[in-house]
Amino acid sequence: MAKLKNIIKQLSEKDYKQIHDSLMESNAEKSAYVLRALRERQLSDSKIMVELDVNANAYYTLRSRLNQKIEEHLLQQMESPRTDILRKVANLNEVLFTKKRTISITTLKKLEKELQDYDLASELTVVYKSLKKLHIHSPEYFNYSQLYNRHVAYMLAVDKAEDLLADYFKKYGNYFFTGDPVEKMGLDLLLKETQNVSKLYESHRLYVYQSCMLIFHRLFVESDETMAQEGEATEDIFARVQKIFETYNLDPLYYHLNLVFEFLHLEYYNHYKVYRQAEKHYEEINDATSTLLVNYPNYTFSARFLISKIERHLRNNTEKTLFAENESLLIDIEAEPQDMPKHAVYVCYLAISCYYAGKYDQAAKVINAMLNEVSLKKFPFVQMEVKALLALQYCMLKDFELFTQLTNSIQRQIRMFGKDECENVLLFLKILRVATSEAKKEKAKKITAIIPKFKEVKVNYFAPTALIKMDDEFVEMLSAIEGAVDA
Repeated sequence: MAKLKNIIKQLSEKDYKQIHDSLMESNAEKSAYVLRALRERQLSDSKIMVELDVNANAYYTLRSRLNQKIEEHLLQQMESPRTDILRKVANLNEVLFTKKRTISITTLKKLEKELQDYDLASELTVVYKSLKKLHIHSPEYFNYSQLYNRHVAYMLAVDKAEDLLADYFKKYGNYFFTGDPVEKMGLDLLLKETQNVSKLYESHRLYVYQSCMLIFHRLFVESDETMAQEGEATEDIFARVQKIFETYNLDPLYYHLNLVFEFLHLEYYNHYKVYRQAEKHYEEINDATSTLLVNYPNYTFSARFLISKIERHLRNNTEKTLFAENESLLIDIEAEPQDMPKHAVYVCYLAISCYYAGKYDQAAKVINAMLNEVSLKKFPFVQMEVKALLALQYCMLKDFELFTQLTNSIQRQIRMFGKDECENVLLFLKILRVATSEAKKEKAKKITAIIPKFKEVKVNYFAPTALIKMDDEFVEMLSAIEGAVDA
């Protein structure tokens, strides 16, 4: 939460007082105390927890609410001047019909400058349309006609870029669940089209949209490092986007898109295994998990963070804390079965969190709920993976009847596609079959022998079984199962 501390420290005295007073008026005394402790006394988190007599989860919730309150206040401050400009645009006819021509032109020219600062292309077309009319008998008419036409075209280009961005991340979900080279080709074409649209205008907004897509494409789609680094270096793109955000710091869209680039920064350092740098961005994204998942599907594939989060916990040997952490982080998330890839990743994340907490029954319940609610037939390999994850829960629950039914179903799918195409699932099932076999002799040895083979198999689609930690504890748990299934 280092970033929250820095934000609080950098608040103006006026903003700090307004936020503090607002918290006190809404009876959020504890949040106000945290704000005061971080701002004036600069206490550590552990010290504040002791003084407030709260546990880590409760304190985490307090910090999240405080962070949200600060964001709301700052956003409101940003919206005020922008709202004022939009109100002026809406009332232009009042100026044109009641003021003298000279005053109208002066007002419009001033408004033009303000709208340019905010890069509000749609509203600029209204201003240029009015200036064009006012100069119908003047040589300036042609100039304003050109500006009007150009901004109409620019406005359409921005709309096009936004549509391409949303379409890209919708299609990425399909690619992530299939690894299909045809889907990859579609993503390559969408990126190229976005770059072409961006080249039409010297526009920071188009550049930011293009950067959302390009950085993600380099990290998760383009496997050839040489090709991926053609053009502007990724570090330079990050720096340039940050400069744009600082220059147009009153732009509400950029205020929100900052979270997307925090996420991309995190994934960039994860990609290159610079985990110390990744940690600088992790807390910020983790605090905003619900927001990222719910509100940003058109700007990035936010479900990817859940996979990175599990991988981080596995690296740090803290995977057993995932379940408890979810209680405060994921309270605002609702199921979105229409967005199948995101929904399936989210459900698998919940199930894996339950699994590491030893709540196998709950893990099985969330997976079964998804399989009963939606169809994964469009993504057969992911469907097998999800079923294999469910089979692990039945194995841990020693529900051998359901385990047998499920594994037989998976085996039928494997025969349809061929063993070579499903080697990872086949090996995973082999581990579980050894665990549930009646033969007790050398179970651990047999399971240990299969694990390296499983880890060697790499797939280019979402594979939740790869997120199961196969360490000594895993082998010991499976070996201790008293089986009732023929190996």
